[in-house]
Amino acid sequence: FSKDGLEWSKPQITLASEEATGWEDDINRNCVLRTENGYQMWYTGQARGYSFIGMAKSDDGLRFIRTEEEPVLICERQWEGMSVMNPCVLYENGIYKMWYAAGCNHEPDAIGYASSPDGIHWEKYESNPVLSGDKAHLWEQHKVVAPCVIKEKGWFYMFYVGHLHEERAQVGLARSADGITGWEKHPDNPLICPTEGDWDSVAVYKPFVLRVGDKWMMWYNGAAYEEPVWVFEQIGLAELKDPDLFPQGAGRE
Repeated sequence: FSKDGLEWSKPQITLASEEATGWEDDINRNCVLRTENGYQMWYTGQARGYSFIGMAKSDDGLRFIRTEEEPVLICERQWEGMSVMNPCVLYENGIYKMWYAAGCNHEPDAIGYASSPDGIHWEKYESNPVLSGDKAHLWEQHKVVAPCVIKEKGWFYMFYVGHLHEERAQVGLARSADGITGWEKHPDNPLICPTEGDWDSVAVYKPFVLRVGDKWMMWYNGAAYEEPVWVFEQIGLAELKDPDLFPQGAGRE
């Protein structure tokens, strides 16, 4: 818990992994949504080199129980490779909308979209992926992953991670009128970059963004590297004082 987004209480486990299911030896990369049905969580389960998306619920947001024994989303299409993971879910007009990453099990390759009437049974967008890396821009030439989508003033804004290569990651922003097609990438991407010689010197990724008053707050993972293994992965905070996420006059207002 935190009152200001800076000072946090000691973390506690809200949902533990369950090896007995056969598909979630490890769990991570989750999304929690508060609706009229209480708190709903979609999370990544990993086992046997695959990743899946499961679902859990809670009355208080602290103690979650699984709603399904099997994953609610699995890798089925060629572009999804061996993993679907990192769900981000919004609820709008009776429809659950999910953006998820898929592909490689270490760090996936692109971002897809699915919708559901109940949060359990999902229909994937036929023309997935909806966002892919762009070889014309060096910082995201390898892949894009880790969507965090918010709705603001009629736009769907997606904060996402672009990879220069498998280890080098930075955070960018795109927007779409319907959250599916016509994604317009921010002209100043990437917005958050690694800091040379610091705790996030190799990668900044896994963003989560909230609007707080007239500013935006982004919590993100940062990593530093020291041969032969990763030695740091910590959480940092970045802020944007301007309430407008895109330059004035860009696209539709």
